[in-house]
Amino acid sequence: MPKRTRPWSALFALCLGFFMVMLDISIVNIAVPSMVRELGTELTAVIWVTSVYLLAYAVPILPAGRLGDRFGPKRVFVAGLLVFTGASLWCGLSGDVETLIVARAVQGFGAALMTPQTTAFITHLFPPDERGPAMGAWGGVAGLAMIAGPVLGGVLVDHLGWEWIFFANVPVGLIALALTVVLVPDWRPGNSHRFDVPGILLFGAGLVCVVFGIQNGQTYGWGTAFDIIGAGVLLLGGFVLWQRANRREPLLPLRIFRHRDFSLGTASAVMVGFAMTSLLLVFVIYLQSVLGLSPADAGLLIAPLAVVSGGVAPFAGRLSDRVNPKYLLMSGMLALSGGLCVVSLVLIPVSEPLALLPGLLLCGLGVGFTFSPMNNVTINSVERSLVGSASGIFNTARQVGGVLGSAAVGVLLEAQTRASMAVRANEAAAMLPAGIRQRFVDGFAGEAGSAVAAGEFGGVPEVAADLPVQARELLAQVTGAALTDAVKAAFLLPVGALLVGVVCAASLRGPIGQDRSPDRMTVTR
Repeated sequence: MPKRTRPWSALFALCLGFFMVMLDISIVNIAVPSMVRELGTELTAVIWVTSVYLLAYAVPILPAGRLGDRFGPKRVFVAGLLVFTGASLWCGLSGDVETLIVARAVQGFGAALMTPQTTAFITHLFPPDERGPAMGAWGGVAGLAMIAGPVLGGVLVDHLGWEWIFFANVPVGLIALALTVVLVPDWRPGNSHRFDVPGILLFGAGLVCVVFGIQNGQTYGWGTAFDIIGAGVLLLGGFVLWQRANRREPLLPLRIFRHRDFSLGTASAVMVGFAMTSLLLVFVIYLQSVLGLSPADAGLLIAPLAVVSGGVAPFAGRLSDRVNPKYLLMSGMLALSGGLCVVSLVLIPVSEPLALLPGLLLCGLGVGFTFSPMNNVTINSVERSLVGSASGIFNTARQVGGVLGSAAVGVLLEAQTRASMAVRANEAAAMLPAGIRQRFVDGFAGEAGSAVAAGEFGGVPEVAADLPVQARELLAQVTGAALTDAVKAAFLLPVGALLVGVVCAASLRGPIGQDRSPDRMTVTR
């Protein structure tokens, strides 16, 4: 096959498209405060801009892999790239949050069509002894894109507006399309698969119910939310039972989880996806809403994290072929969680931005050592007949973790901000004349407090207008302190998820000296 003589050129074209897919998970975070203000909506609605993308990305990944087997990975990748690029233009043109959420769902579907084809091509283009560096490059692109999103997004939001985080995908998508057509071979595995429609519907409906319940508990009341979450859990349970009963070609072949390393590696992927999505959202809100940094300045502060991650990832990919990847994965997740703890320790309402740098550099080191070894140890742990399914499940797991992370952290931020505002307001009221203390405290209660927690980040209650100057100054201090408290509490989520991931990684066996790689011409799902 002529194109096989240039595998790295083909991988570059594929990774350019994959970079956009991963970038759009994190790039929205930097624009959250701007979207809340300019679209006239609340935090919960804007969190859906991220969550719906991840949902539409996670649910179709497994059947998308089978589409690649039937029609050819290149054709499905190109179709996904066209959908993704067109939906990016639609996102930028959206004038309200509802339209933006729908457009992001279409964009996520395009991303789902693209992702499984990239890993399928790695198994096709590279012989077994060269797949470590190739998988390392692919994993490095994923890690770098997650971190680079806020950096690039900050510049775009600050100078051109939030719409340009989506418009920028259009020229890049067209370049990726041209490179794919020219450089990527039109390989057709020729495998015809059945599509498990009941499995797709059960999995999608269950995941939507769980995420909707978590994310809207504050809006509809937790009694109703738990009912919805419970329904989602039952649907997901029904999905597992159906996969067990389906003797034809289930969406999720459960026998794959008999492989200890695959199960543990997939669990680690869920934890990493949860941590990456939640920590970036929390950190960006703190930088802009508490410290008052512009989107561009916030992005520049995160830039060293992206540089370190991008520099370390290729080295980690090569190293994972020579030493047991589980130790690299454990080190990466420990470094990332340690960096978050260092950052959390210096968080105050008036932190010096440079004081955050040591923790961010440690986070970058952790990200660089996490993605490539995790991909390597998980995908290479199964026999070749299951590698296609393993790749799809692994990618789905990471995105499911991201969905749950964005939903959970949004809820925690709002709830903790409201609770902390009440405490901080009572503390600050003690410094005011007795006649206005209660009015000051009431400004942070009920709907007024909810508006500050869920709406204008860094804003103050409307009651500020008729309070003395001293009280108005304290209002801003209370809001900043409450948001800082919420951010510090929210950091516990990604740290906890990463520590669970470390436990999973510690239980991995790692390579056993046996070639389990798939045949280059017969990748199946």
